[in-house]
Amino acid sequence: MADGRAGINAELVRQLVAEQFPQWARLPVAPVPVDGWDNRTYRLGPELTVRLPSADGYVPAVAKESRWLPVLAEGLPLPIPEIVAEGRPSRHFGRPWSVRRWIPGEVSTPTTVADHARFADRLAEFLLALQAIDAEAGPPAGAHSFYRGAPLSHYDDQTRRCLAAAADRIDVDRVAGLWQEALSTGWDRPPVWFHGDIAAGNLLLRDGELAAVIDFGTSGVGDPACDLVISWTFLDRPGRAAYRSAMAQDEACWARARGWALWKALLGLDGPAAAENIAVIEAVLNDAG
Repeated sequence: MADGRAGINAELVRQLVAEQFPQWARLPVAPVPVDGWDNRTYRLGPELTVRLPSADGYVPAVAKESRWLPVLAEGLPLPIPEIVAEGRPSRHFGRPWSVRRWIPGEVSTPTTVADHARFADRLAEFLLALQAIDAEAGPPAGAHSFYRGAPLSHYDDQTRRCLAAAADRIDVDRVAGLWQEALSTGWDRPPVWFHGDIAAGNLLLRDGELAAVIDFGTSGVGDPACDLVISWTFLDRPGRAAYRSAMAQDEACWARARGWALWKALLGLDGPAAAENIAVIEAVLNDAG
């Protein structure tokens, strides 16, 4: 990804590090090859990264991850980000930021996963371990998680506007029916930890196997249905079957997961990934029967 998005570039990172963490001032700084949207990430020498929120809306995740990642790490079977220093806002960059330990691995793609069913089983093991961590004091789903983990009704108006604009591209009646089905259900058990953005860019591989899970910026405590969306956005048919079996969620949870997948895909119908999002919608419809 090109350097300099959101007013953040390598020179700014060097300046911030030199001012606040002079012990690392001589380390080289370079953008990572594959970056996210909510944050910009830079390598800092061979063992560290610097992560900076790209807009004010992503700032709450900084303190949340600093508080909770060490707690979550103790109960998880795979590495997650380790924060080694917390950067403060300054005249050069007005948001908090963090320095983290580098996690080796490559961003996952459907073609680099060695075996989708095995990958799905490993991912399910991770997420079930996450759900098993004590959630009593965790951050309830809300604005900080962009309402992942909260009721889908928060996005009802937006989804219906997207449906009204998509009549010539998708089966609007079927999608609307699945959306309504998703809205009619709810998580009726104690809230659990969810990741909130189980997507290819946040799942690292080594030798084709799932090796780490990163980016807990939309994590929180609530309904875990949002963590099932990868079933249609990434996994092949055997992987989808393995994931459904291993996650052991009821049909109502899967109905809400379909809702989350449809909402996100509908938002992208007018963007550069329109064909990819139509494919997600079709996968959801096919899976729903």
